[in-house]
Amino acid sequence: MMPVAARVLVVEDEPEIRRFLRAALGSQGFVLIEAETGQAAIREAASQQPDVVILDLGLPDVEGLEVLRQIRGWSQVPVLILSARGQENDKVVALDAGADDYLTKPFGVGELLARLRVALRHSAGRPDGEAVFTVGSLTVDQAARRVLVDNRQVRLTPNEYRLLTTLVKHAGKVVTHRHLLREVWGPASTGETHYLRVYMAQLRQKLEANPAHPRYLLTEPGVGYRLAVE
Repeated sequence: MMPVAARVLVVEDEPEIRRFLRAALGSQGFVLIEAETGQAAIREAASQQPDVVILDLGLPDVEGLEVLRQIRGWSQVPVLILSARGQENDKVVALDAGADDYLTKPFGVGELLARLRVALRHSAGRPDGEAVFTVGSLTVDQAARRVLVDNRQVRLTPNEYRLLTTLVKHAGKVVTHRHLLREVWGPASTGETHYLRVYMAQLRQKLEANPAHPRYLLTEPGVGYRLAVE
């Protein structure tokens, strides 16, 4: 369940999209704050302190990425990019700049709501000391350094474990290739994307019931990977 009256800052210059989001999100109990320009978005983010931001990249005054960078200068509010720019590089740049997720127009309401729920749960954080992540039959106990599938322990190599726990840290969010490579293999390895293909295949063999159609370790083509939370 989403928090009661979660406040969503919608940064979008197209009236039709704002009207659509107003109806779709309002019916789900969200309170909308609207901004048509980048400058207005920065002001509203600072003054209204929303629970989550939906940000279009193509704004009439300030580039959406610059809005994102400015907000990230003082806030970790979840930011979901909603853009007509569907190129892989656009997604990678936005995610590396601090976006939490990226949806390409046109989009489905169901998917948007699911992404918002994930963003709100992530922003709430897990209580201090909670080190166990569970989704479906997969459990990652970071305190005990154990990984279980159907309550049976699975042996992982050190790099497989680091890759998995990096995804757990950002569960539900897209994590870019560059970020994963930096966290697992170090800054000098950020161009070695073949490492990820090999190790992700190994993880899926060990953790997924059907590695060819994974339930937990999801690919965002050309961008990175996402650990499912639902």
